[in-house]
Amino acid sequence: MERELVQQGRPVDEVIADLAAKRVNDVRWEDGRAFGMVYDGGPGVHEVAEKAAAMYLHENALNTKAFPSLGQIQSEVVSWTAGLLNGPDTTSGFLTSGGTESILCAVKAARERGKAERGITEPEMIVAESAHAAFHKGAHLFGLKVHKTPVLDDWTADVDAMAALVNDNTVLMVGSAPQYPQGVIDPIPEIAAIAADIGASCHVDACMGGFVLPFVERLGHDVAPWDFRVEGVTTISADIHKLGYAPKGVSVILHRTKDLRRYQTFVFDDWLGGFYASPNLQGTRSGLPMAAAWAVMQHLGVEGYERLTTQTLANADQMRSGIATVDGIRVLGDSRFHLIAIASDPDSSDPIDVFALADALERRGWFHDRQTPPDSLHSTVSNSNTGVIDDYLAALHEAAAEVRGDRAQDRSTNYATLE
Repeated sequence: MERELVQQGRPVDEVIADLAAKRVNDVRWEDGRAFGMVYDGGPGVHEVAEKAAAMYLHENALNTKAFPSLGQIQSEVVSWTAGLLNGPDTTSGFLTSGGTESILCAVKAARERGKAERGITEPEMIVAESAHAAFHKGAHLFGLKVHKTPVLDDWTADVDAMAALVNDNTVLMVGSAPQYPQGVIDPIPEIAAIAADIGASCHVDACMGGFVLPFVERLGHDVAPWDFRVEGVTTISADIHKLGYAPKGVSVILHRTKDLRRYQTFVFDDWLGGFYASPNLQGTRSGLPMAAAWAVMQHLGVEGYERLTTQTLANADQMRSGIATVDGIRVLGDSRFHLIAIASDPDSSDPIDVFALADALERRGWFHDRQTPPDSLHSTVSNSNTGVIDDYLAALHEAAAEVRGDRAQDRSTNYATLE
């Protein structure tokens, strides 16, 4: 790898051609062959997002006095999301770069609230083992002790185990709607009630479900209670750049009240540069994803999201039904929505090693994230996969026949950007 930047600049066409060449081994998400990471809302969504992105390519949301349009965009997107999540009129929030940053902000806010309201100097948080790794990252960064509890046989959080770990230093309880690994919704009312009883915060991680579950419910499906209608829920994270179909990276962190939101912000006025304040972890923030999210939400509206959600549920149901026809694998948990985890079936007389299965699928151009424990293949199904589920299931049957009896040597489950 070259260690020195070129001395002379290169023509635009050459630079772009080199970039295009680098993409040759990237997953073909445009063809619906990735189950996650990129979410395709269709040509109209592409067009409006790309035009908004071009308009705000250079704008900086660090200072909304200079760019008041970005302040307005943020306020409107937060307000629309609060409405979808049944927040009271007092609901406030900010846009962030993604689900991890939203979760980090929630952890930081819970720590600050515990210190201000209850004098806690050694804060602790309680999460199920299914909670996103970003909560552990937040605890590491902000100095919280983490108590991790097991999940039940249905992969939901064990509320009794969580309750047993509550103490005077507990500042945060966490539930997921749904959790990422198996796609099930935790018992949010019970978790929130425990938090409320001790004056702690309760965060609902709806990064995967925030732009799915509201529309699932509007379409007439039963959804377990999880949003601000649940008393005791203080913060919710929801990613617009997942099944909100906006480009990376934009997420929303919502607080039940503006008073609670103040624990998230950082304010500093002892600087030669003057008064400084930031609502989240970034200073300079690109206006591009914010504007693109605003444009996509306006372009789709509730009816557009209902249409995409209907298609997503149909894709996921078709995929689950097809997986059930392959002897040796199974779907983990009652994932009734858009998340599917494929694991080896221990009740089969000829169980399939799912990592060997993943290798065979990848050779056919289909990409899954790998998880453990237990070893499983993760799929976030979306509108992106419309029209290709039959092709996927055909490849799945072929791959299963090819690897039956084999075991993959590579057992890694990297979910990272480390080299």
